[in-house]
Amino acid sequence: MKIYDLDTPALLIDLDVMERNLGRMGSYAREHRLRLRPHTKTHKTPALGEMQLRSGAVGLTVAKVSEAEVMLESETPDLLVAYPVFGNAKMARLVNVAKRTNLTVSVDSVDVARPISEAAMAAGIRISVLAEVDAGLLRVGVQPELFVPLLQELDQLPGIELRGMAFYPGHIKDQDAEALSALSRLIGGLIAEARTAGFALPVVSGGSTPTMWSSHLVQGMNEIRPGTYIFNDRNTVISGACTMADCAVTILTTVVSTSVPGRYVIDGGSKTFSSDRAAAEGFGVMLDAPGALFEKMNEEHGYVKHEGHSRKVGEMVRVLPNHVCAAVNLHPKIFGIRGEQVISAWDVAGRGKLQ
Repeated sequence: MKIYDLDTPALLIDLDVMERNLGRMGSYAREHRLRLRPHTKTHKTPALGEMQLRSGAVGLTVAKVSEAEVMLESETPDLLVAYPVFGNAKMARLVNVAKRTNLTVSVDSVDVARPISEAAMAAGIRISVLAEVDAGLLRVGVQPELFVPLLQELDQLPGIELRGMAFYPGHIKDQDAEALSALSRLIGGLIAEARTAGFALPVVSGGSTPTMWSSHLVQGMNEIRPGTYIFNDRNTVISGACTMADCAVTILTTVVSTSVPGRYVIDGGSKTFSSDRAAAEGFGVMLDAPGALFEKMNEEHGYVKHEGHSRKVGEMVRVLPNHVCAAVNLHPKIFGIRGEQVISAWDVAGRGKLQ
């Protein structure tokens, strides 16, 4: 089947580019002796998680317990839930996951850790935890001055094993040497404080796709969790972490209206691309339409200002999305392609897994 035989909108992945991305990241991690535990939020697909494991990953990362359940299908030997897990229903499912693979959960408070401890004790198992520190994003993670006290509190809880530290430098969006240096000083200092207090922190887990090629510069970090790198997207290009040639993803759309002069409408809007804006103008790059601007979206309509590069109704155009992770969550299938040939199709098994 050719890509133009697909019903649109359709999410396409260039397998040659994806495989190159996987290989490059695996080589980088090996070269710098970093454990690679990629975040699967980008693809949400067990078969692609398997590919990451074959490319050098030691395990996988998810955000939600329901995603963890899905990623068990990849037969990953190690799984990190990098999110504060809370709630009785989630505890029961978390225990079931922990019985099937080596499970770790990042926590930033005893309020989150205590129910995990109690659930593990009731099930007769141990669940590993990483103490999460806020590295500057101001989202989750204990404030740095409270990191050692958190370690001390976690160390007292039965049923859990304190394995180390987690952090996410999501505030660093580009190759900012000063910000990376400050991050390195922060993490290195916290490791030293923890060591003085008697905590070895065998796992120091952090990183992101925008900072992935600078991970070896962060003092003490020995595990990285990039996600978007498998496909890359417009935001990753803007961050300087990849080039357009490293972007494996495009979304195939069809022109459905040319009734407004100077504009055509494609059959994909916010329910296809998400409404994430890039640092640059527009909602994606019109790869088949030089000079065109994807300027506006409704739920089902994409407005393209064509600047004289018009298209006819029925023509198909490919778009590089701003944020691939959000886009994948909107699609039921991913189509793997080589050239214009459709090679494979995967169900997005983790789509909509919010709990």
